[in-house]
Amino acid sequence: MAGARKPLAGVRVIDFSTLLPGPMATLILAEAGAEVIKLERPGSGEDMRAYPPMVTEDSGVNFALLNRGKRSLAVDLKDPAAVEQVKALIKDADVLVEQFRPGVMDRLGLGYEAVRALNPALVYCSITGFGQTGPKANLAAHDLNYMSETGILNLGADSRGDPVLPPVLVADIGGGTMPAVISILLALREAEKTGEGAFLDVAMADNLFAWGYWALGERAAGKGDPKPGGELVTGGTPRYQVYRCADGRWLACAPLEPKFWANFCEVINLDPALRDDSMDPAATMAEVRAIIASRTSADWLAAFEGVDACVTLVKSISEAADDPHFQQRGLFAGAMQAGGTAMTPLPPPIAPIYRDPEGGQSFPALGDANTDLMPDLRKE
Repeated sequence: MAGARKPLAGVRVIDFSTLLPGPMATLILAEAGAEVIKLERPGSGEDMRAYPPMVTEDSGVNFALLNRGKRSLAVDLKDPAAVEQVKALIKDADVLVEQFRPGVMDRLGLGYEAVRALNPALVYCSITGFGQTGPKANLAAHDLNYMSETGILNLGADSRGDPVLPPVLVADIGGGTMPAVISILLALREAEKTGEGAFLDVAMADNLFAWGYWALGERAAGKGDPKPGGELVTGGTPRYQVYRCADGRWLACAPLEPKFWANFCEVINLDPALRDDSMDPAATMAEVRAIIASRTSADWLAAFEGVDACVTLVKSISEAADDPHFQQRGLFAGAMQAGGTAMTPLPPPIAPIYRDPEGGQSFPALGDANTDLMPDLRKE
């Protein structure tokens, strides 16, 4: 691919967000061609710059990965003169993204109604944990808390009812980043047609409920709450399990459909009396576990080669990133500079035609756009 398409070229984004949800959203917009101007505190910048491991003297790898291709303005938002210059930028912007608690932007004089008067076509996206309204609107929380408050954490409880710590940040990315990007693109499309912008109240907790659609379905059908460790995708069937092999590696086995289950049973030579797992799921599961544990992961992968049975090896992050499939698709082919050292950029979760195949843009130095965009403000 010679180059990526840039459908958002000419779109200017003013980004007040920090940490993960907002910065990943604006990373996607930047990858698609938008000019993203990131506002940061003078002196230290946003908090993520200090998160280890460090790749430069003053920036961590998390900041580098999430802020590639953006520009940085070091601005003291408590300074009225600085706020007025920020307003001048907003007047010509297309999108504003912020991630403060409800009311903070209003107190700064940068709330939606204030800036809408300057720019009626502005798409103003506010990302919070619980939204702009409601009893929990100002509750301090993180990803784990949003998952617990929406019942999602309980869906992953084991058979004893003990919740398991999620290894990925579903609320931040699945409840914040993705809905924010989708909503921004919808609002931009509407603004193109009507000239009117929009205020987008993106609440991470609200958006998590879609991830538990099947559990809500159980409830709606009158079956009550799912049993911990006892439902189709939470451990209640031998057809959706992680099984340990003789060498200590694990196989992820998901032969849910009858044809996949039949193939799976044939490969492991499961006793025909146990193949109807509706009779005694626990007995079938115990026998499958014993059979898988009798051979190494390499043996099983060879046995399942070319068989449609939905069986894969549980890999480490390094094994996954080095997998020939993902390498061939170019997910980790690009390089970006970080303190003079080349590092692999984060593959943004968008279609390949919108990804920069080189990934060459670096993350911004603190205040690198001050001279260009705000010449009257000094970098501190």
